[in-house]
Amino acid sequence: MNRIVILLALVITTTLNACGQKPATKQSMETYPLQKTEAEWKAELGPDAYRVLREKGTERAFTGAYHDNHDKGTYKCNGCHTPLFSSDQKFDSGTGWPSFFDVVKGGKVKSIVDKSHGMVRTEVVCGNCGGHLGHVFDDGPNPTGLRYCINSVSLEFEKGK
Repeated sequence: MNRIVILLALVITTTLNACGQKPATKQSMETYPLQKTEAEWKAELGPDAYRVLREKGTERAFTGAYHDNHDKGTYKCNGCHTPLFSSDQKFDSGTGWPSFFDVVKGGKVKSIVDKSHGMVRTEVVCGNCGGHLGHVFDDGPNPTGLRYCINSVSLEFEKGK
């Protein structure tokens, strides 16, 4: 009986300590080459772009501007205009978000472990400004086997080669 009481006390203490933890910040504490205040980001980005890029939000599937874009060109960070992906690396994953199997050569996409929403995923952010882009999964096509699942609102598209 004593063991049950001790075990129960341990579980309750652990649960209360976990509930008292501070939530993760919206942006990583890591610094990025491009630094702006949140007021500057709000002034420059529209509300949807701000929610996704700076607050790690997600746009609804099949609603973004680029999930069905088949034009040739370069996808850049909507926050800082850094080239990230090429139309040559884009494929239709059927998920409703633009999907890429690789980043552009020299692309500044950084991976971060994301433990939000009760799961472990790999978040991808712009390596220049830290803006949230989406997530990368290991169920993509050859040659990389990766699927960068990116929010359209995190991107801007430049038509070209």
